[in-house]
Amino acid sequence: MIHRRVSFRPPDVPQRSRAESKAEPSPTGTVKNPMAYIAALTVPIVALELVIDDRTVRLIPLLILLPALPAALGTVRQTVYAVGWVLIVITGVLIYRPLPSWYDYLIIMVLAAVLGVLCVLTCHWRIRRERELSQVRSTAVALQRQVLRPLPILTDQVIVDGVYLPVEEDRLVGADIYEAVASPYGTRLLFGDVQGKGLPAIGAAFAALGAFREAAQREPTLTALVDSLEKAVVRHNAFAQQTGEPERFVTALILGIDASTDTQAVNCGHPPPYLLNAGLVTPVLLGDPGVPLGLADLAPKPQTVAWFPFPPGATLLVCSDGVTEARGITGAFYPLEERLRAWADVSPWEIAGNLAKDLSEHTAGEQRDDITALVIRRTT
Repeated sequence: MIHRRVSFRPPDVPQRSRAESKAEPSPTGTVKNPMAYIAALTVPIVALELVIDDRTVRLIPLLILLPALPAALGTVRQTVYAVGWVLIVITGVLIYRPLPSWYDYLIIMVLAAVLGVLCVLTCHWRIRRERELSQVRSTAVALQRQVLRPLPILTDQVIVDGVYLPVEEDRLVGADIYEAVASPYGTRLLFGDVQGKGLPAIGAAFAALGAFREAAQREPTLTALVDSLEKAVVRHNAFAQQTGEPERFVTALILGIDASTDTQAVNCGHPPPYLLNAGLVTPVLLGDPGVPLGLADLAPKPQTVAWFPFPPGATLLVCSDGVTEARGITGAFYPLEERLRAWADVSPWEIAGNLAKDLSEHTAGEQRDDITALVIRRTT
């Protein structure tokens, strides 16, 4: 029995360099040159101020609000420059076209200075908060990558390849999991998605993943394996309640592949896989999905095993809802089955790369959830 551990990354997804990984995370909401926008907004306000021949209508105080733009989208230095620019422009305009009294001038300058200081402090707080969130995301993603096994994975029955792209741009990371274990009963595969996001969700994912790795070697039947996973998630929820965390469930698909051409599956609320064989793409019918792991007490009947043909040379594609529920710029869901039919003649090892690239184009690069897809090839 051979196990091969090779890191897989689809094309057009560059890997971070060591220097980049050690560098301090940059603010995620900054723009390159907000001063250009400040100048563009200053020109019409000043022009109208000078054109309007009514000393009771003064537009120049509107410039006080301009530093709010770099405070929300720029850096602290850019915000300081914007505050200085506003003070200089207000002073120059009021010298050219003075106010009725010096008291009015003093009020405008004090307001501009006070709001400018508040904008600088707000920008500093925002950037510090973004860096803290970026560090949390980086830590969570590093934990995921260390616990999940690198792809591809080779066993006596299958070769498992795929793509795993945890979301790093959102406020919290997701918690997709996968695993393939070569057991005395054949190859057992787990593909799951934990409810919610963040480090608590990753904790539930690790609990399910650890239980699967241990029970896959021990339990002779797939239903007993699922029962072990259910107990692990329930135990984790009980511990989470003691620490004030909410209970979580795990949607999962568990497969059992042995020397037989028929494959066992237990569907715990997960989207069914797709079978690619002889140029045809068909969704695998597993019957009504069971309840997710952690909710077995709510189910009217225990989990059952479904059987489906998985002949040698065929390929299974299992993916998370980050793929099936990915929305384009028009709000349309990603047409996974349509794309798979277009790739029916493509090599199985190119499907994962094609999927990652096509998803990026469909969503215009706006990844909102973990993107995880496994391409399971039945060996001959």
